[in-house]
Amino acid sequence: MESPALIEIKNLKTHFFLDEGTVQAVNGVDFSIHQHKTLCVVGESGCGKSVTARSILQIVDQPGRIVEGEILFHRPSRSDNGSETTETIDLAALNPRGREIRAIRGQDISMIFQEPMTSLSPIHTVGNQVTEAIKLHTDMLDDEAKEHSIELLRRVGIPRPEERFDTYPFELSGGMRQRVMIAMALSCNPALLIADEPTTAVDVTTQAQILELLEELQDEFGMAIMLITHDLGVVAEMADDVVVMYLGQVAERGDVDSIFHDPKHPYTQSLLKSIPRLGVSRNRQRLDSIRGMVPDPYNRPTGCMFGPRCDHFMPGRCDAINPPAIPLGPGREVHCLLYEEE
Repeated sequence: MESPALIEIKNLKTHFFLDEGTVQAVNGVDFSIHQHKTLCVVGESGCGKSVTARSILQIVDQPGRIVEGEILFHRPSRSDNGSETTETIDLAALNPRGREIRAIRGQDISMIFQEPMTSLSPIHTVGNQVTEAIKLHTDMLDDEAKEHSIELLRRVGIPRPEERFDTYPFELSGGMRQRVMIAMALSCNPALLIADEPTTAVDVTTQAQILELLEELQDEFGMAIMLITHDLGVVAEMADDVVVMYLGQVAERGDVDSIFHDPKHPYTQSLLKSIPRLGVSRNRQRLDSIRGMVPDPYNRPTGCMFGPRCDHFMPGRCDAINPPAIPLGPGREVHCLLYEEE
């Protein structure tokens, strides 16, 4: 049985209005994030993954803004008699600087950014920054917040957390800084953790440790995870559901087994064919690659966004029709005219 939806994104459009023109960074995205599940969002650089994540928290950099769509957050809560209830909030309709969205950020929805050194203040200690988040969203006193922070640092695998509490970010390695970011993100037990390529800046060994840590913490805290990554190996290991994005739109979405074993969209198929495989190198064959380049964001193609790079391109159709979502089964859909019913 599928768990209830925590976040429902419907026709989300986030555009950047620049002097050179309008960049449609996210242009009509639909998907859901379910409670206690991991959703992986994959795609090439510039496809709108990070902007989608930032739109959920209303932290899109200027001059970008949400111009259309809904981000429905089904916020778990408890009534006065102790029974569990759900409050639905449209995050896209909130004021980005308002009190309501500021209460949600860090408490109900947290985010781990791609590069921890740019996310942590270099002039404040690690402990100061973790306790700030705790004191902002809870009623803990200074001593309680410090004790909770040290326990969080210990939980995410930082050795001697009592000493690390008073260190500065530049005194820590990249892996340790990322663990501090995870501790900060988990400080208020969020319902959703957004991880934007959390292992890009660390080595392979540390990457494996951080991903394993995220899985352990998900089991312990029962949170949902939205993981943004380029690494399809990470997707296969971590994901329950997968969303494949291309040029601001969803190309395909479904459960991880369906995406890997029966990909439908030509873009998804091309991504999977480009993965190196053990034993294939003996034949000295070149890896498959996707021909062409991602189009200029100021000069988007008409019709299907992937059309100019697609081996199944149909003139007169793919360059004229933007493919709608075609359902393939429960929780599975593809945006491709190849699967359109006659």
